[in-house]
Amino acid sequence: MARATAKARKRNVPKSGKPRSPAVPPSKPGLLSVLGPGLITGASDDDPSGIATYSQGGAQFGFAITWTLLFTYPLMAVIQEISARIGRTTGKGIAANIREHYPNWILQSVVVLLLAANIINIGADLGAMADAVTLLVGGPKILYVVFFGGFCALLEVFMTYTRHASVLKWLTLALLAYFGTVLVVKVPWAEAARGFFIPTFASTAAFWATVVAILGTTISPYLFFWQASQEVEDLDEAPEQEALVDAPGQGKDANARIGIDTYVGMAFSNLVALAIMVTTAATLHVSGHTDIQTSSQAAEALKPVAGAFAFAIFALGIVGTGLLAVPVLAGSAAYALGESRKWPVGLARKPLKARAFYLTIVVATLAGVGISFSPIDPIKALFWSAVINGVVAVPVMVMMMLITANTEIMGQFTVKGLRYIIGWIATAVMAAAAVGMVVTSLP
Repeated sequence: MARATAKARKRNVPKSGKPRSPAVPPSKPGLLSVLGPGLITGASDDDPSGIATYSQGGAQFGFAITWTLLFTYPLMAVIQEISARIGRTTGKGIAANIREHYPNWILQSVVVLLLAANIINIGADLGAMADAVTLLVGGPKILYVVFFGGFCALLEVFMTYTRHASVLKWLTLALLAYFGTVLVVKVPWAEAARGFFIPTFASTAAFWATVVAILGTTISPYLFFWQASQEVEDLDEAPEQEALVDAPGQGKDANARIGIDTYVGMAFSNLVALAIMVTTAATLHVSGHTDIQTSSQAAEALKPVAGAFAFAIFALGIVGTGLLAVPVLAGSAAYALGESRKWPVGLARKPLKARAFYLTIVVATLAGVGISFSPIDPIKALFWSAVINGVVAVPVMVMMMLITANTEIMGQFTVKGLRYIIGWIATAVMAAAAVGMVVTSLP
């Protein structure tokens, strides 16, 4: 009895250190208040590196590659919903759950690879943002890299969690730029519809390498860690809410909210990716500009084909999505490392109360900045980041599926039925994609 009482007292004190107020029945939230971790996670999936992948696919294969986004949507939506449910149900992030219930070597291996992939991704995204600004206004690229890196790190360390979450939510509006580009280019919609709804396959290695890259871009391990940990952060900030294993009565409303948030967020993510593919297919592919390696190259190539306005919108979108994605990449790395090491973690904590967690965010961001000063080829680095992400995703997804089926961890909120089946299908698809990444990377 004493142990249960102590546990209850601990649950009643969030990371802010202030006691929770007595639970009160929450009012029915509106759609905008429901959208949060899922929307931000989905939007951050369309980072400058992802934009490069989608641009390359559209430029090289036209509308014939767009069906991949329809295929990936249920897979990414379900696996992200599962990650969110793990955080909301247990009150702990994915790394913390793996640490407590599974072999430590699995967790440590995953965390090391995740850190490497995220740092490379941060460097690529910062470089793409700097390239976009250079294209728009000129000036030294290195200065922009340092500015954006420092700005993102300071934002994450010193801004309060609730305000930071609000800023990230507003930054998702930057992705609307890509819907704008579709409106200013001439699109043969009948052909675009055929490409989207009727899968087309090619036997070339380049085609399958692109399919694998799209899978690795849309289903990335850093998104799993981020969304689960954001559910925990939101839980700590809401006085009336508790982990579902301790307050099962909150389960129906909580899981319904997670479902709406995640499925809307992932739909937004894939619609933006589709807009990028359609734009580049209708312009660059048609005009023969098929060799696109980076998002800034796509923006630059659009200018003579689609006009200065489309170019400017595309380039500004790269900057906006980078400001959203870099904090998510650095934050997910800090959550994973901190939980694996039993550090105090969370953006709701004061910097001095979670020094190692915030130091990880700063170091990961600065390491990304450092890539721009190194002789590392950013295009090759980004490719290997995608390979690492694809490899890391598989064991993480396996662990998530095991966690979500474990009644000792999830209580009565284990994932069953169609979600469980689709979750394993997504895991199998990513395993096949990981093999494909390795094969296509061989000389």
